Amino acid sequence: MVESSILPKRGVELADVVRRFGPKYTTQYAGRMMPSQRRALADIGACSTEAMGGRRYRCDDCQESFWHYHGCRNRACPKCQGKRTEEWLRQRQAELLPCSYFHAVTTVPSELRDAFRRDQKFMYGLLMRVSAEAVKELCAKKRHLGGLPGILSVLHTWNGQLGYHPHVHMLITGGGISPDGQHWEPARNEYLLPVAVLSKKVAAKFRDAVRTEQPELFKTLPTGTWKRQWVSFVKHYGHGNGAVLNYLSRYVLRVAITNARILAVDQTHVTFRWKDHGSDSWQTTRLEGLEFLRRFLQHVLPQGFHKVRYYGLWHHSRRNLASRAWLLLVLEQPTALERPMKIPELIEAVGQLTLFAESGNTDPDIEVVDRPCCPHCGSRQITLLAEWPPPGSFR
Repeated sequence: MVESSILPKRGVELADVVRRFGPKYTTQYAGRMMPSQRRALADIGACSTEAMGGRRYRCDDCQESFWHYHGCRNRACPKCQGKRTEEWLRQRQAELLPCSYFHAVTTVPSELRDAFRRDQKFMYGLLMRVSAEAVKELCAKKRHLGGLPGILSVLHTWNGQLGYHPHVHMLITGGGISPDGQHWEPARNEYLLPVAVLSKKVAAKFRDAVRTEQPELFKTLPTGTWKRQWVSFVKHYGHGNGAVLNYLSRYVLRVAITNARILAVDQTHVTFRWKDHGSDSWQTTRLEGLEFLRRFLQHVLPQGFHKVRYYGLWHHSRRNLASRAWLLLVLEQPTALERPMKIPELIEAVGQLTLFAESGNTDPDIEVVDRPCCPHCGSRQITLLAEWPPPGSFR
C-alpha cells in the first residue's frame, strides 16, 4: 500500500496504481474478471519487489550495496515489456528483408465491440486472420503486386484514453515472391493496394467467416454492421532497417499504457496523458482509480492468445521462400540495397530507443529498459554479490 497521499509526478508507475486500487477492484469485480486479468494484477502489483526475488549488488564507485528485484515479466506490464525485447528480437532474423515496407491498419465498427468482448479469442483471432488474408489476396493480383508479401500482424485493443478499440496493425513488405517463386515483385513506388477495396474485402471475409464458423453468434450481430464502411488505411512506411525499427518500437513492443504516461495517483484518482491525434497535442485525463483499472484490464488479452502473428512470406511454413526472397533482393539490386541490420545491432538500436528517457526524452510512449544502476550515486559499475531466485517460473 502506498503511504503518501499523492505520489510525485515523476516516477509514478502502473504498479503503484495496482497496489493502491487493486485489492478493492478484485473484491468488487471478483465474478467478472478473466484469469489473465487476475494474474496481471497480481504480477504487476508484485513487480520489482521482494516477492519476485532479486540480486544484490555492490557499487564499484561508492561501495554501497543494494538489491535489484526481478520484474514480473507479465506481458501487460509496461515496465517488463522492454526487458523482453532481446529474447523476442533474436527470433526475428527472417523478417529483416532489405526492401520497402508498408503499414496497414484494419478496424471494426463500434457495433461489434460487445461481441468482441464476449468472445475475445475467436473474434480477435478472426480479425487478424481475415485482415492478412485480404492483404494476401489483393497483393496476389497482378494489377496490385503480383506476389506473396510478408506480413507481421499485431493486435491492439486500446485508444489513447484506454477505451476499447480493437484493431490490427500490419507491417507488410513492399513486394513479394512471384507465384513461381523465381522473382521478387516490388511494389510500385509508394502504392501497394487500394484502401477502399481492402476495407470491403475485410468486412466481407469477416462476415462470411462468422456466419460459417459461429452461426449462433452471427445471429446476434447487428445487421447494419455489414452495411457500414469499415475503416482501413495503408501507407508507405519506409525502407529497410529504419522501417522495421520504427514498427517494432511503436506497435509490437507497446502495451496499453506506459509508466511515462501516468502523471499522478492520489487516494481516489489516477491522472494520465494521451495523444490526441486529431489536434496533434497531448491531453490529460483524470479517472477514479477503479475506473482506470477497469479500462486498463479490458486490454489484458486472454491467456494463451498470441497478439503477434505472421502470415504470407513470413509464415513459419514458408521459411524457404523467405530465404529465397533475400537472395533475389540481393541478386537483383546488389549495390542499391541497404545492409541488413544483424540481430545484435537491432537489439542495441531498439535499446537506444528505450534509453532516450534517461537523457531527457519526453516521448511517453517510449519505455525505459530496466538496467541496474546504483541508487546511491547512479553508477552502472556494479558487482554481483548474491542472488535470491524468483519463486516458481514466470510467464
